[in-house]
Amino acid sequence: MSTNFQDLPGVHQILSDHRIEKLVDEFSHRSILDLVRSELDKARNGIMNGQKSPEIDQLIVAVQKNAEAEWNKKPISVINATGVVLHTNLGRAPLSNESISSVQQAAKNYSDLEYNLNQGSRESRQKNMEYLLCQITGAESSVVFNNNAAAIFLGLAAITHDKEVIVSRGESVEIGGGFRIPDILTQSGARLVDVGTTNRTYITDYESAISKNTGAILSIHSSNFQVTGFTHSPNMDELVELGKRKNIPVLHDMGSGCLIDTKPFGIVHEPMPQESIKSGTSLVFFSGDKLLGGPQSGIIVGNKQLIDLIAKHPMARVCRIDKLNMAALTSTLIHYVKDEATQKIPIWKMITQPLDMIQKRATNWKDSLGSPFSIINGVSTIGGGSAPGETIPTFLLRIDSRALDTNAITLSENLRYGDNPIVSRIENEYILLDPRTVLPEQDEKLLETAQSVIAKHI
Repeated sequence: MSTNFQDLPGVHQILSDHRIEKLVDEFSHRSILDLVRSELDKARNGIMNGQKSPEIDQLIVAVQKNAEAEWNKKPISVINATGVVLHTNLGRAPLSNESISSVQQAAKNYSDLEYNLNQGSRESRQKNMEYLLCQITGAESSVVFNNNAAAIFLGLAAITHDKEVIVSRGESVEIGGGFRIPDILTQSGARLVDVGTTNRTYITDYESAISKNTGAILSIHSSNFQVTGFTHSPNMDELVELGKRKNIPVLHDMGSGCLIDTKPFGIVHEPMPQESIKSGTSLVFFSGDKLLGGPQSGIIVGNKQLIDLIAKHPMARVCRIDKLNMAALTSTLIHYVKDEATQKIPIWKMITQPLDMIQKRATNWKDSLGSPFSIINGVSTIGGGSAPGETIPTFLLRIDSRALDTNAITLSENLRYGDNPIVSRIENEYILLDPRTVLPEQDEKLLETAQSVIAKHI
């Protein structure tokens, strides 16, 4: 290694290397030239600070890594072997084949997005989704936005701007991504009125807080947290009765958007939008990419007069659902209309997957990979801000990293590298792979990646 500026290779010398020429063919001369110059600038600054001059191979490798990091197509497919069905960091709900086909058709063709083919005139993109959502939930009307945070914000902005919104202190919480309910209320122009205590709130607390400036009562389902022990909260029937008596709309943020009774699958009952609508709730808010099993979206169903106010809000266009997510959501909703959700929607296929099938898949993995693998009992979780604390029995493939003369962190990292990254769980020095959350068509890719990683440690 040299400390001489003159020993640094020139731009042309680096560009002439066959590895860099390959990058130029893949991207462009200008973009790779910029990366080369950037690396040389870093090298010169390092030399000025007393560091040694890098060799040409080091610079070429750095350019390759930067090109891969800068222009890597994202998101890329990964194999979710964590056992978390709705893994927020991994994109939550994968779509059904029918939903994927709808997205492809909407992406590559013109469509009747906002056009009525029968009448030859403009039509709202919401109309077909509204028909399906009302059919499924029993609501009068609906409107869909790009995520549930936007839906809640717009609902509050349209209905409660410059008014008070009553929320139980135990529900004034933070949701995903650091978004806090009080902050959303503030940004919408509403004013938060906390009632009750963290663990116990009564209907009388809500009633005592009502004033002439009350705009709504907001109930937030604890879809991503639990308060246990000495607790109490009024049910929706009580809140709806109070709202009707005081002529105040009752808003229900349900979060997970579960349209199926979860009890038959060994999971505590998750409140459903259709139940809230039946109780008389004015508006119900929920996500499309959680237990509904569709694309990212924020759905509002309920009173038509209130829905119309929200749809006409100036920010509604800013937050509207795009055509690709709309296509995916429509196809996902049709699965519910056809009563085929557990057969077609991937997350419900995972949740309802029989234990013997999971054990069989785990055993097939073990037989293909050999020792130091074993099959153990374990649990899967729902995740994604849904059914907090609930687990489902499963079988896990356990890898002892010590038998491969490495450690669990290194082995987990190696599984995440390559063309088919595997995201796993770590417990002590064991790597755990849960078949429940691995799509069956990914089994072969999982084995290829795992075999490649194991071969490096044998």
